Amino acid sequence: MDHELVHLAQQIDWVEVENEFKGYFSDNGRPSVPIRKMVGLMLLKSLYNLSDEGTVARWVESPYFQYFTGEYVFQIKPPIDPADFSKFRRRIGEEGAEKLLKLSIKVNADEMTTDTEVMVDTTVQEKNITFPTDVKLYRKIIVRCHKVARDESIVLRRSYTRELKDLNLKVRFMNHPKRKKEGLKAKRRIQTIAKALVNDLERKMNSEQRKRHFDNLLLYSRVVTQSRTDKNKVYSLHEPEVQCIAKGKEAKPYEFGNKSSIAKTKSGIIVGAIAFKGNPFDGHTLPEQLEQIKRLSGMTIENVLVDRGYRGRKWIGDTKVEIPGSGKATDSYYKKQKAKKKFRRRAGIEPVIGHLKQDHRMQRNYLKGNVGNSINTMMAAAGFNLKHWLNKVILVFNLIYRILIAETLYFLTGNRNRLILQPVKVNCEKRGIWQD
Repeated sequence: MDHELVHLAQQIDWVEVENEFKGYFSDNGRPSVPIRKMVGLMLLKSLYNLSDEGTVARWVESPYFQYFTGEYVFQIKPPIDPADFSKFRRRIGEEGAEKLLKLSIKVNADEMTTDTEVMVDTTVQEKNITFPTDVKLYRKIIVRCHKVARDESIVLRRSYTRELKDLNLKVRFMNHPKRKKEGLKAKRRIQTIAKALVNDLERKMNSEQRKRHFDNLLLYSRVVTQSRTDKNKVYSLHEPEVQCIAKGKEAKPYEFGNKSSIAKTKSGIIVGAIAFKGNPFDGHTLPEQLEQIKRLSGMTIENVLVDRGYRGRKWIGDTKVEIPGSGKATDSYYKKQKAKKKFRRRAGIEPVIGHLKQDHRMQRNYLKGNVGNSINTMMAAAGFNLKHWLNKVILVFNLIYRILIAETLYFLTGNRNRLILQPVKVNCEKRGIWQD
C-alpha cells in the first residue's frame, strides 16, 4: 500500500469527480462503465505515455492500475474496449478535459499557495500526418475519386490508370538532374488528372449524391486549385485544419499541426494549457491563457514572464507582461542581475514543454480535429502535474528509507552515517518539502 499510485488514488476526491462528470451520462439505456474507472484510465494513459490499447493491456497486468480505478478484487479481463476511449473523449469534449486538468492542479495545490507569477510559452503540437507534398495529395484524391465512383455506380469518362503508372515513375526519380524537367511535367499532369476526375464526378452526380459528398468534393477542389503562395493551404485530406508553423528551429524548420500555449508556475505546476486554431501571433494568445489560469486555479497573476515572441503588449488587465531585454542604461548592477535571474527562471518552461512532448503524448497528436488538439494538450498537462506529485511522493519515501537505514546503522555500530542523509536533505530542501 506504499506504492505511489495508491497514495495518488487516496489524494483525489473521487466523489467530487463523479459529481462533475455524471452530467455527461444518461439515465436511460444500459449501465455505463463507472466514471471513476474511465477517468482513472484517461489519467493513467497520459501519466505513463500509453496508447488506448496499451493502457487497457497494462491495466490487466497491474494491480496498482486496478486499485487506482476503483477495483477491490484483482481482475483478469479488460475493463473496456480500447475504442471506448474515443467515445468517452467525444462525450466529455474540451470541457471535460479541462476538468481533468483542474483536478491535477488541485492535487498539487499545496505548492501553489504563494505563486503570483507564471511563465508562458507556445509550442507546436504536431499532428499525425506524413510530410505533405502536392503529388501525394493529388494521388490520394485520384484514389478517392475512383472509390466514390465505384460506390455510387458512376462511370467515369476515363480512369487514367495506365498513364498514372508511368507518371508516378517519372515523379519518383525526378531528383536526378537529367530527369528534373520530365518529372515536373509529370507532376503537372497528375494535377490535371486529379482536376479532371473531380470535375467528372461533380458533373455526373445527381443532387442527392452531390449533397452526400459535398464536403469532400469541396476539399478536393481546394487542393487541386491551391498554389504555392496561397494562405490557409490544405496539407492533409484527413486533417484539413493542420497548419504549417515555422518556429525557427534549425533541425525542423516547419512543423505541421497546431499552436499550443503552456503556462507554468514557479513551483513547477502547469496551470494552463490551450490549443489554438490556426497560427495566431503569440502575443494574441495571452488574454485567453490568463483567463484559463484564473478559471482553473483561481490564482491572482501579477507577472507573466514570456519570451521575445510576445512583444507588443506590456499589460493585460492588471497583469504585467515581462519580456527579456537589455534594460536601461541607468539601471544599477543589482537591478540588472535581478532581471537576469528572473528571465533565467522563465527559460525553465522549455524543458517542461520537452517533457510534455516526450513523456506525455504531445510529441505527435493522434486525436482528430480541433477538439482532439485541445483534449490532447490538456491531458498531457494533467499527466505532467500528476507525475510531479508522484515524484514528490517517491522522494519522500526514499528519504524515509534512508533515514531508517541510518538509524539502524547507528543502533548497531554507534556511528550515524551522514553521507546517507545529506544528499536527500539537500534535494528535499530545494523542492520545499523538508520537514524536521
